[in-house]
Amino acid sequence: MSTAAERRAELGSFLRARRAHLDPTAVGLPPAGPRRRGGLRREEVATLSGVSATWYTWLEQGRDIQPSRQVLDALARTLRVSATEHAYMLSLAGYTPLPPAAEPAGQAAPGHVRRLLDALAGFPAYAIAPDWAITGWNAAYAALYPNVATVAPPERNLLWLVFTDPYVRDLLPDWETTSRRFLAEFRAEAGPRLGDLARSPIVQRLLRTSGPFRAAWQDHRIEGFASRLRVFRHPEQGVLRYEHHRLAPADHPGLHVVIYTPAGEDDEPPPFPGPPATPAPEAGPSGLRSPTASA
Repeated sequence: MSTAAERRAELGSFLRARRAHLDPTAVGLPPAGPRRRGGLRREEVATLSGVSATWYTWLEQGRDIQPSRQVLDALARTLRVSATEHAYMLSLAGYTPLPPAAEPAGQAAPGHVRRLLDALAGFPAYAIAPDWAITGWNAAYAALYPNVATVAPPERNLLWLVFTDPYVRDLLPDWETTSRRFLAEFRAEAGPRLGDLARSPIVQRLLRTSGPFRAAWQDHRIEGFASRLRVFRHPEQGVLRYEHHRLAPADHPGLHVVIYTPAGEDDEPPPFPGPPATPAPEAGPSGLRSPTASA
């Protein structure tokens, strides 16, 4: 494990490198002339970031000082660093990383995520956005839950479907337990955004129309996601047992890919055939601004 001195030295080296590569015109300064090298001077970075030149020099030198998160945020803006670089700066100074950028509401899953879903031939899989909208799925998932392809886009929301679609209730022999767990995971991942969550149109509609949802909402149950056994009662395939997994693409950490893999005694092959690639669904805004969960 690196020491605090090593982390301070790395932060200073990183700041120097970013400062040296930044075009002065990008921050409104005159272009580098024949008498100066490219990049910004320490004094310019300090002035643009609202700190003293001496203090900033000490920071680049790796001295034993502790920059506040606000100062690091200001330096990140001045140096035009990326979100990944910003998170790296914060981690070197001992701060928690930035939350992932929210996925745009009402948009289909990116093409590479949809291709991943299709590559999981025979294994039901889908993508879910931070607002719980189902934004992509493969044909094996459509065979498990056909309504995903026909429901109106604004209602293609996992929370809404779990509590309002009779097909889902029949599909899940443990519906009462599972539906409450979904909501507990939904609330757990909302965190500080729970106020926005409670005011979202989908939640408000569910509070008005679903007695089981109202009761579960008032329980304030909180539970984190964990891979687990899932049992489905399919009208054609009979009882199906899957392991329920959830992954997040590194380039879209707010988007979750849910995958069901066989979980029988002999890990029998999946009952649904591998289909041709499915088109991107027509996504509609659900109004949620909450974190991601999965069903």
